[in-house]
Amino acid sequence: MPASPAADAGPTLHRARQRRALRIALALNGGFLVVEFAGGLLFDSLALLADAAHMLSDVAALSIALVAARLLERPPSDRHSFGLQRAEVLGAQANALILFGASAWIVVEAFGRIADPADVAGGGLTAVALVGLAVNLTSMWILARVPGRNLNLRGAMIHMAADAAGSLAAVGAGVAVVVAGADVADPVASVAISLLVVWAGWGLLADAAHVLMEGTPEGIDPAAVASAIEAVEGVDGVHHLHVWNLASDVPALSAHVLMDGDVTLHEGQRRAEAVKARLAEEFGIEHATLEIECHECPSPQGDDPGVRSVHGRAPGP
Repeated sequence: MPASPAADAGPTLHRARQRRALRIALALNGGFLVVEFAGGLLFDSLALLADAAHMLSDVAALSIALVAARLLERPPSDRHSFGLQRAEVLGAQANALILFGASAWIVVEAFGRIADPADVAGGGLTAVALVGLAVNLTSMWILARVPGRNLNLRGAMIHMAADAAGSLAAVGAGVAVVVAGADVADPVASVAISLLVVWAGWGLLADAAHVLMEGTPEGIDPAAVASAIEAVEGVDGVHHLHVWNLASDVPALSAHVLMDGDVTLHEGQRRAEAVKARLAEEFGIEHATLEIECHECPSPQGDDPGVRSVHGRAPGP
């Protein structure tokens, strides 16, 4: 039976390419950070300094993403039996907090500039912002081409997208200064950038919290998983089914699977392997723990053993 793309494209197969893409994006953004910061000082542009602050957060975010990606490759140990799979989730949380901090600083500075607009060199602002936009779009293109998706890579993509939007806003502010002498457009653009970044950071933080709270993986319907298990030949039912994420792109499952009729240990194991194969093929779930039963057992949680129980979290201790 051919494996589905979800099963073929296991997360470990793509992480080397993800690290390479992150390194390239880090080099591009680190180099331009110096240029943009110097341009902000030279042209007295808060929009450029705001975008430089975002670029600094990008550099920090990409560095965190690289460290987290490296930690993902650590093998399991006695202390961490699953390895460090959730390092990328912690990295995503750190990136979201960096986004919030950078945005707060920019908003405070922007309101001061709105009350007392500075004399901005619109031409220089526009030129530097256009170069920044090219760097952001190139970084996004590099990251978007990498197969596999996790919160770590998504966090880096959000930083690049937010900075691209910031560069566009800075270009608009530069044009407004050149055409209409509207120096106030510079801090106004900075506030708009910050609001966009806070919105993106909040979504990233919420998704990271969902993984840490062992929520059901995105795109996986526990009821559909239960139906797929029950469709395997020789399976009579499933209960105490739990689906969660080890990392944002590594789903895991545990379940009690009721066999049809009296079966030998060997036959029960054969059917369990068929269930695991279907889970990997249809849902990309390669970490599955199954308890095989020949008759319904009472639930330690007081559930009716005859009712299929589907949960989106890991079982408690």
